[in-house]
Amino acid sequence: MDLECVAENAHTTSVIKSPIPPSTLTEPCCVGIDEAGRGPVLGPMVYGIAYCPVSKIPDLTELGVNDSKQLKEADRERILAGINENNDYIGWCVKVLSSNFISNSMLGRENYNLNAMSHDTAISLLQGLLDNGINVQDVYVDTVGPADKYQAKLSGIFPALNITVASKADAKYPICGASSICAKVARDKCIETWANPESNMDISECGSGYPGDPNTKDWLRRNVDPVFGFPQFVRFSWSTAENIMVKDCVNVTWDDEEEEEENVPKINSFFKNIQKESDISRHRFYHEQGLKSKTVL
Repeated sequence: MDLECVAENAHTTSVIKSPIPPSTLTEPCCVGIDEAGRGPVLGPMVYGIAYCPVSKIPDLTELGVNDSKQLKEADRERILAGINENNDYIGWCVKVLSSNFISNSMLGRENYNLNAMSHDTAISLLQGLLDNGINVQDVYVDTVGPADKYQAKLSGIFPALNITVASKADAKYPICGASSICAKVARDKCIETWANPESNMDISECGSGYPGDPNTKDWLRRNVDPVFGFPQFVRFSWSTAENIMVKDCVNVTWDDEEEEEENVPKINSFFKNIQKESDISRHRFYHEQGLKSKTVL
């Protein structure tokens, strides 16, 4: 899995994908969609999509695909290697959403929350398969939010597809388990190879990355800069990071009012006062005919 593009786009998003298996262009295919790293305060969120002909599900099952959270790291690596070795019938694609992208999106002028971000990412991955000519028939998605509403949303966008949205879909449907493994391995590799552009920060003791992990909280406290806050590795939109910045960082006051400079006219001086109707001198004909202005320019 080549992560070079992830390092180059550490502030935004990146897409990594396998070659397209020729059989998926002709045979009816099933598709699985799942994510890794939705909850952590550290590192990216990665969405994965996997696809293969429906007739190949038994072969996929033999590879041992399952919910990535139920597998050890070595097993995930082994299964992904098996998936890549069988690229004649199974393909995959992952989209990496960097911590910086997530934070900027959530703290923008128009809030772009994590659920909307997750939905849009899943939709873009599925649309990508269709744009590349994959013969998609059945789609299985691990839910984000209420499963029924999410399924109705996807079915409205892709009415020709058989879409199933379910909780723990990665443990119920082999193809969804495959997408879960692709996403999890990609996220782990992103963290392992992460190079902090701001400083030589050691992330080996950052814990699991989840807000409730004491090791993660301790790492955040030790690595916050009093002026610049956290590096791009941290989702500064998470309350865990925000609370530490409020407590340990320098307070900044933003002055919205610009100082008035001498001899610089105020903006309202460029506009003339509108004259009242009674102040305007009119021709005698105007008054003799009883005319009145409807508006004043």
